[in-house]
Amino acid sequence: MTERSHPAAAGLGSFERWLSVWVALAIGAGLLLGNVLPGLFAALAALEVASVNLPVAVLIWAMVYPMMVGVDFGALRQVGDKPKGLVVTLVVNWLIKPFTMAALGVLFFNYVFASLIPPDDAQAYLAGVILLGAAPCTAMVFVWSNLTRGDATYTMVQVSVNDLIMVFAFAPIVAFLLGVTDIVVPWDTLLLSVGLYVLLPLLAGYMTRRMLVRQGGPAAVDAFKAHVQPFSIIGLLVTVVLLFGFQGEVILDRPLVIALIAVPLLIQSYGIFALAYGAARAWGIPFNVAAPCALIGTSNFFELAVAVAISLFGLGSGAALATVVGVLVEVPVMLSLVNFANRTQHWFPAEKSEPDRPL
Repeated sequence: MTERSHPAAAGLGSFERWLSVWVALAIGAGLLLGNVLPGLFAALAALEVASVNLPVAVLIWAMVYPMMVGVDFGALRQVGDKPKGLVVTLVVNWLIKPFTMAALGVLFFNYVFASLIPPDDAQAYLAGVILLGAAPCTAMVFVWSNLTRGDATYTMVQVSVNDLIMVFAFAPIVAFLLGVTDIVVPWDTLLLSVGLYVLLPLLAGYMTRRMLVRQGGPAAVDAFKAHVQPFSIIGLLVTVVLLFGFQGEVILDRPLVIALIAVPLLIQSYGIFALAYGAARAWGIPFNVAAPCALIGTSNFFELAVAVAISLFGLGSGAALATVVGVLVEVPVMLSLVNFANRTQHWFPAEKSEPDRPL
């Protein structure tokens, strides 16, 4: 696969090692600014097309672009030689994750928290977490993969296959779990998000890589990625400020509700990661494929989940609030899992691992 001679780096860089601290500061800044300057954040939130916020889209694009420079199109044909990562990703994302999320939602909102949440609100929150569970990540997973020095080409293939399946499977799975048959998927949001977060940065990364290889070979590609990596982290931090700024007033006004919704989301995230990561380890998948395939299952396509919640239940609905809480808990959770993965990469074989064997 791509960058065969460059195994996953041992841990994060000096700045990235403290990324959790920077994210915590960004969360605080977002909450503060969102309450001090609500008009500014309302104006930024209004800059959207097909429920895709354009400022956030630009920032995610900046985060994804360095990863796409590492994609080697010439190595795509080799993906089929190592199908294990794809198998883990697809099984976890489509046969397990939506249903465990629905089960956890029912358990907590209908039973454990029944005395704390009105029944109508409980059903709304349940709908929101179901939407999150059925929408695997498209954009942010490139950031998490990059932080674990994941195989850029393999990650791109995993995300692309997920996107293709999502076009056909998202609506039926959500409709089944919600018990409705008339769910309307905002296809403009889905297609625009895939174009903004995958296709355009992929094209830009391909053109950049081609130019760099002509000028100095793989060494030039590595040097360029090292130069642009800080912009990816800055993009992540500014994105966190915006996301928390958009919901600053809600978070401070309803802290208990936010905490209750976060409980099943946290259990789902860490449980799904443990399942996928454990399967990858048991199956002998190399770390630079194993880490991204586990992170893809853990992260969510929150843009789609939020858009569907708003279109089905309304902007001020409990379902929409639950999807936003998913956004709020995702960054800290994913950073903790990135850190764990980097600390445990010695559990996995080197990239030139043994031949495939049955699980």
